[in-house]
Amino acid sequence: MTNLLLTIVIGALVGAHASTWGMYKDAPHEGFTAGKYVRSIVLSALIAPLCAVIFRLYPETPANAVILFGCIYSMERAILETWKTFFRQEDQSKYTIPMQLAVKGRTVFTRRSRIVYGVLYLGVIFVGFAALSRYEPAPGTSPLFLALTVGALGGWFSAIGGAWKDAPIEGFEIFKFFRSPLIAAFFSYLLYRLGATPVQGMFGAIGYSVATTETYKTFFFPSKPRGKFAGKPVLFPDWLEKRQRFIPLYGAVWVVVITGFVVAFTR
Repeated sequence: MTNLLLTIVIGALVGAHASTWGMYKDAPHEGFTAGKYVRSIVLSALIAPLCAVIFRLYPETPANAVILFGCIYSMERAILETWKTFFRQEDQSKYTIPMQLAVKGRTVFTRRSRIVYGVLYLGVIFVGFAALSRYEPAPGTSPLFLALTVGALGGWFSAIGGAWKDAPIEGFEIFKFFRSPLIAAFFSYLLYRLGATPVQGMFGAIGYSVATTETYKTFFFPSKPRGKFAGKPVLFPDWLEKRQRFIPLYGAVWVVVITGFVVAFTR
């Protein structure tokens, strides 16, 4: 019971983190709704126990807890982004960069086609997850080797997907393309050092890569609109100020995560 409650709490922290950077960037353009803000919190809390079972990972130790945090984060992002890209029907005129599936910057308007592509996309992920779950590295394989090979895979997947979506509108950026694989390799190295399996390390690193990248883009450049709203008007200017109230919560989640890493490495 203790592990279950802690797993749910970790999931809620994941959701609070993801909801906050999303709201911070979107609210000035879309406004704020409580339902949208708590969506990731509820989703992450609900899928957290399932993630613990799927990844065979229970927060009995600080190391397991920080690995699980990353894995839940990657699953929450995967679920929401897959829904937005392939299955949700939404007016795309408010975006500079389409959020639905697009080819060369042009949205695939046929919902049936998007659903078919979405099912195929999920199939590829499922097959890849199943194959990686069976992979057992040779005894003595270094965490660095795993990080540069298996651990970076999620980062490459993200980089290619991001370039597919953004490059036709924003142009191709070398730094942006290699950023995700490098960050994923770094975090997977830390997770492998903590005893993560190949699949745990890869998916956990995806979660931490998203958390780190979005923190950098959101809070280091707060006046720069996110790509999907580039050039669009700020329709809710009052939220440029109101969103600051959520920063302490966001910072608190990072403090918990960093403390978890420190404790895990010093035990």
